Amino acid sequence: MTIKEIAQLAQVSSAAVSRYLNGGYISEEKKERIRATIENTGYHPSAQARNLRTKRARLIGVVAPRLSSESVARVTDGIGEVLAEKQFQMLLTVTNNQSDKELETMRLFENYPVDGIILIATVISRKHEVFFEQSRVPIVVIGQYTDKANCVYHDDYGAAKALAEKISSSGQKEIAYIGVTGDGRVAGQAREDGFRDGLREQGIKLMKERYRLAECSVESGYHQAKDLLDKEPDIDILSCATDTIAAGVMQALKERKPDKRKKFQVTGFGDNRFLRAVSDGITTVHFYDKTSGVKAAEMLLDAIEHGNQVPMQMKLGYRIVEY
Repeated sequence: MTIKEIAQLAQVSSAAVSRYLNGGYISEEKKERIRATIENTGYHPSAQARNLRTKRARLIGVVAPRLSSESVARVTDGIGEVLAEKQFQMLLTVTNNQSDKELETMRLFENYPVDGIILIATVISRKHEVFFEQSRVPIVVIGQYTDKANCVYHDDYGAAKALAEKISSSGQKEIAYIGVTGDGRVAGQAREDGFRDGLREQGIKLMKERYRLAECSVESGYHQAKDLLDKEPDIDILSCATDTIAAGVMQALKERKPDKRKKFQVTGFGDNRFLRAVSDGITTVHFYDKTSGVKAAEMLLDAIEHGNQVPMQMKLGYRIVEY
């Protein structure tokens, strides 16, 4: 069956069917007639023929640091929804937080070829920036700010500042903080800076002896919290740069006396569903991860459709939640 035959059955023009198949705009009425006709006839358009017509592969390369992260899963869900709606396919690769592998994968994608690349980033190096500037295909970065490519990122600083202001107004003043090292250090530094500034505006200084750094793992969070609580027993609020670290803190708290646990507050970032499931919940910051995937995919498809433009940066909001 041909496009012309589908058009005749749906009582629309061949051009309308072509626009429908290629993700272009047509009225809802025509869209529904074409959809019903295709469904009833079992018509499957030739992807190869369509790609030859549009001179596009209809493939998007997505580079992710890892798949075990709940936030990355939300991001890829958002990307996938938009691409599926526009009849693009996603090629997903995982780099295990290796910066050199990110660059190698993006070069591979560029020559594959794909129509565009989405990088879910933890760190942006000078090598990344050079690639962004020289890439032959559009790129959108998620999770980090850059002025060398389109990007969608979170307000880590603003969220941490607001969180510090909120907890310091609760009346509890013995505050400690566990930051994050390793691959989360860029977002972690912004959160730490915001947290310190938020406390400072409330007249509270984060003391050196009440500050620790942990890897982004439950085990590291547990050990740092245990050491901190042993040496600073008067702490009544322990804020963490990630919910994963906060989960380790919750484990360490279980080893304290019940009266000490009752007075204690733990906060984090990420609104992790696993932590909610295994505890009574904590005060945490919800970032709009799925939205970042949606916006990044829309931004990339727009760049593919209309050509290269001046890089656009989109900062998303946040929500402080208490469980």
